[in-house]
Amino acid sequence: MSGGAGLSAEEIRRYSRHLIMPEVGMEGQLKLKQAKVLLVGTGGLGSPMALYLAAAGVGTLGLVDFDVVDESNLQRQVIHGTKDLGKKKIDSAVETLEDLNPHIRLVRHEAPLTSANALEIVGQYDIVADGTDNFPTRYLVNDACVLLGKPNVYGSIFRFEGQASVFATEDGPCYRCVYPEPPPPGLVPSCAEGGVLGILPGVIGLIQATEVVKLILGQGETLQGRLMLYDALAMKFRELKLRRDPACPPGEPCTRIKGLIDYQEFCGVPKQAAAVEEVTALEVKARLDRGERFQFIDVREVHEHQICRIEGARLMPLGELPGRLGELDAEGEVVVHCKSGIRSAKAAALLREHGFRRVVNLKGGILAWSDEVDPKVPKY
Repeated sequence: MSGGAGLSAEEIRRYSRHLIMPEVGMEGQLKLKQAKVLLVGTGGLGSPMALYLAAAGVGTLGLVDFDVVDESNLQRQVIHGTKDLGKKKIDSAVETLEDLNPHIRLVRHEAPLTSANALEIVGQYDIVADGTDNFPTRYLVNDACVLLGKPNVYGSIFRFEGQASVFATEDGPCYRCVYPEPPPPGLVPSCAEGGVLGILPGVIGLIQATEVVKLILGQGETLQGRLMLYDALAMKFRELKLRRDPACPPGEPCTRIKGLIDYQEFCGVPKQAAAVEEVTALEVKARLDRGERFQFIDVREVHEHQICRIEGARLMPLGELPGRLGELDAEGEVVVHCKSGIRSAKAAALLREHGFRRVVNLKGGILAWSDEVDPKVPKY
């Protein structure tokens, strides 16, 4: 039985605190019910966005994810629980959201977003909320939104700091107006490498969810043209004014973006991966057992070394490495490792630039060592 135009009696009870606000009311709640929002990722940022947009009554939520729930996710990805370990994130998220609000429609997109499928997927939705954690997908989301004229509600997080904005609106800037080129590969660590305060994505994700709701309702002042910066340690918000690229007149298409490209190549990912020779954890273990002599270098930070270590590896944090090259034998073989193999790949490239010719990177880092050699070494 309907209690109002387009809302059931159950929905009216559920959304009553919205309905009594003049800025929302019946008209606004119906806008929410009719809206279609795509969430790219159900991780740190995607979790709070999905939970609160579902609770708010956004009628259709598309979820893009192809990962599985890992124990290290649970510190911040609150849509998943201990019972979901090993489960596909998209299945875990749908199960939680269906329990939270059975009145909404959930659409699974269980595949990585690529240049081949992005326009088809993004084209089905009114707004895109970007919960990605890497530059190739971030640029892809932006470019697809610009080409299709879809608002891109952006957020990013690292350690104690986060930022949010609304890109790709008709008169506002897009992500490329602020960041025309990606940073050099390896310059900006991922959350997996650099860490993130578990509460931080909750703050930024809820700011993104708020912007989505405001866009749907047509209420308030959005973050279009502003980049909000949040410092959790100082508990301070500040903002930067953003301008659209002067080459892109207001109301006209972006002149930078003509179509989707190879974003891995654009962000330098293949070039970085191809530059370093790798060795497996099992191969290193066998060489250590045979007593072979080589310089085994751990380029993680001191606080990571205190969590776990590989016996025989010498700690030389990546930031200190340029000033400590004299401690190494440039003619001898060097095996470098970090947590997952990303920072050590950068260390290997640095060593080669300084005349070290026999340098290899431990593929997968200490995580691979825990999986393949010694499960007593804790993963973090």
